[in-house]
This record gives sequence, structure tokens and C-alpha cells, in this order.
Amino acid sequence: MSQADTSTIQTLSTEASQLRQELLLRDQLVQQLSQELFRLVKGNTNFMPQRSETEPDLSQLQALREQLQAVEEQVTFYQEQITTRDAEIYQLRQTVQELSDRSRMLEQVVQELPQIYRRKFEERMSPVREKVATLQRENRQLQAELQSVSYRLALKTRTTSHSGIDLPNFSRPVSDQPNISTPQNA
Repeated sequence: MSQADTSTIQTLSTEASQLRQELLLRDQLVQQLSQELFRLVKGNTNFMPQRSETEPDLSQLQALREQLQAVEEQVTFYQEQITTRDAEIYQLRQTVQELSDRSRMLEQVVQELPQIYRRKFEERMSPVREKVATLQRENRQLQAELQSVSYRLALKTRTTSHSGIDLPNFSRPVSDQPNISTPQNA
């Protein structure tokens, strides 16, 4: 829920409370007014209009009726406003609930994202690892073959170079060196 939604709900709630208080105050005033009228009518036995006094009493009664009607209109107006505000508050609460649910869902998705990315990465890396392993095996095989070919080539080169050159065989007289044998080319 955003800060603006919270402040709007608080503002609407405050206004609704103020309207209810004003409505209660108006209701009390109407109640007091009706009690006062009743007391005047009941307590005044001479309330029966006389021809000479009826004009001022009728004008006061008419003024009181107009005031009462004005108060009733205000009460009706405030009741309509309260009803409207209550509907807005209800709608805002529903919106807050929907946003809270969506927020929870998004939080869950965000928490699951690393696992999803790991799994997707693993799925993509599996063929790459297999390819790397295959390439490494081929590389080792090729290195072994290269070593084998190099060794055979070195042997061939050595045997060709030794057989092509005739080294003189120096033999010493046996009498100069007693009991030492000289190695012979094989």
C-alpha cells in the first residue's frame, strides 16, 4: 500500500468522523428543538391561538418549521456525504486489499527468481558442459596421438641419423688396457 493511499484513507476516515459528529450535533439540536416546542405547546394552555395573537405565533412557528426543514436538509445532505464517503472507503479498502495481494504475489515471485534463474542457467549450461567435456576428451586424445606421432618421428629421425653416419670404430690394443672390454656397436 502506498503512502498516498494510506493518507487518502486516513483523510476520508477523518472527514467521515467529522461528518458523523456534525450529524450527531444536528440530531441533538433537532431533538432539543422538538422538546422545546413540545414543552411550549404542553406547558402553555393558553397556546390556543387567539385572533389577535395568532399572527406573531404563526410567524414564529413558521420560522421554526423553516429552521427544522433546513436542519433536516442538512442532515440529509450530510447523510448522503457519509454514505458516499463510506462507499469510497469501502472501495479504497478493496483496492488496498487487491494491491496487498498483488504485492505479496510479487514478493513471492521475486523470492523465487533466483531459483528460477539458477535452474534456467543450469539447463543452458548442461549442453555447454557436455560440449566442453567432449572437447577436453578430444583434446586429450589428440595430445596423446600427437605425443605418439612425435615419439615415433623422433625415433625414426634418430635411427635415420645414426644409420646414415658411419662412425669410425677405434679399438685399442688389448695389451694397453688389461681386462677392460670396449663396448661394441650393436
